[in-house]
Amino acid sequence: MRHSIRRQFALIFIGLMAGTIFLCWFMNIMFLEQFYIRSKTEIIFEAYQSIRQAANSDTYSTEEFRQELNEVCGVYNITIYVMDVYSNVKYASANGGSELERKLMSYLFGFFPDVIKVIREGEGYQIQKVLTGDNEYLEMFGRLSSGISFIMRTPVESIRESVKVANHFLAYIGVAATLTGGIIIWLVSRKITKPILELNYISEKMVHLDFEAKYKGAAHNEIDLLGENINKLSLSLEKSISELKTANNELQTDIKKKEQIDEMRKEFLANVSHELKTPIALIQGYAEGLSEGINDDPESRNFYCEVIMDEAGKMNNMVQKLLTLNQLEFGNDVVAMERFDITELVRNYVQSAAILTKQNAIEVYMEEYPPVFVWGDPDKVQEVFTNYFSNAVNHCSGKKIIVITLEQKEAQVRIGVFNTGETIPQEALPRLWEKFYKVDKARTREYGGSGVGLSIVKAIMDSMNRQYGVENYNNGVLFWFELEKV
Repeated sequence: MRHSIRRQFALIFIGLMAGTIFLCWFMNIMFLEQFYIRSKTEIIFEAYQSIRQAANSDTYSTEEFRQELNEVCGVYNITIYVMDVYSNVKYASANGGSELERKLMSYLFGFFPDVIKVIREGEGYQIQKVLTGDNEYLEMFGRLSSGISFIMRTPVESIRESVKVANHFLAYIGVAATLTGGIIIWLVSRKITKPILELNYISEKMVHLDFEAKYKGAAHNEIDLLGENINKLSLSLEKSISELKTANNELQTDIKKKEQIDEMRKEFLANVSHELKTPIALIQGYAEGLSEGINDDPESRNFYCEVIMDEAGKMNNMVQKLLTLNQLEFGNDVVAMERFDITELVRNYVQSAAILTKQNAIEVYMEEYPPVFVWGDPDKVQEVFTNYFSNAVNHCSGKKIIVITLEQKEAQVRIGVFNTGETIPQEALPRLWEKFYKVDKARTREYGGSGVGLSIVKAIMDSMNRQYGVENYNNGVLFWFELEKV
């Protein structure tokens, strides 16, 4: 990432470190030589102090004095020559001190053959830079009040060599330190920016409404405090969005329910108007016939009255079913779940319907099933079975056989009602459960069906959250429903 905080953090610190090292290297180049020269000047001056102290105390002939000067010459690369008032050598360093005798004599007599630059002057001494041929030296000479003369010299080139070596060494160390420090800073910045990247990941998840990711830092610093606050914000947002979604879902449900109610109301009015139109017309027609006395014989009057009563009964039956369906669909009819024997319920109904099946010359088959206890509303379950059995009786044809089955599964019992006869067209199967839908309207009218029975089945089974359905066979149709087995 081009603008990542980790990269910026590392580059800033690497840049600061490299800049600091470069500044040190630059300062060495510019000022280290002068610093060395000042240091050498101070060292030479200290050696001068030792010579003067030895001259004042008349100890320059002792071994301690020689040993002290030898140490100075060896450590600081200084050449020293000392003579008394009679020009006798009192000390000449082993690294060429005797060669300075001629130069000291020329200086004492005021003869300066070389190019010089005076650095410091004092009572009885002078410190100067001397250019002799291609060589440059830092020198100090003078004569003390006791008559002792001295000269000290150190090559400037050795100072320059030391500065050059020091600068090269610092450059190498600087490069190595920059590379090593860069790697360390990169690793440290990675550790520091890791929780920030984790927070960025969490915030990105929150943008997409994913609140599962949580900050898990344990450094107990400001970033962890920010992470804890983001976790709290995540929980708060998740709760708020959940509440909003719940409210929105309820609103959508209410809207859909209202639309469904409006649609059902329109459909109900249209279907009821259509279903009631025929029986009302028949009742009106036959009532007018009776009123006008079209047929005066008792048999005709009885026939007219039977038609009127039959149509009125059909209308009353349809209205009762519509009221039942209305209560089921709008949740006004409470489902009372009970434990009961479905085998006994089915067998009792089949026995009570024996007269109806004999009148229609229908044979009913049901095996001797053992008691099977299920959970459900017994009254509503009986209404479902009654609708299935009534449909089977009204549509039974061919061999005119009805078969009742109880199929036990792991946790359910499937009750089936099969009747021989014509199968239901495939395109009509999904619509069987709609109110007032009739596959064969003429036949339904013939046996007084209203097209509401299977809608009641659907509403009852939905209220108990159980499955139901219909299947075509080669020789008939099977309607089934399932109940939870105890």
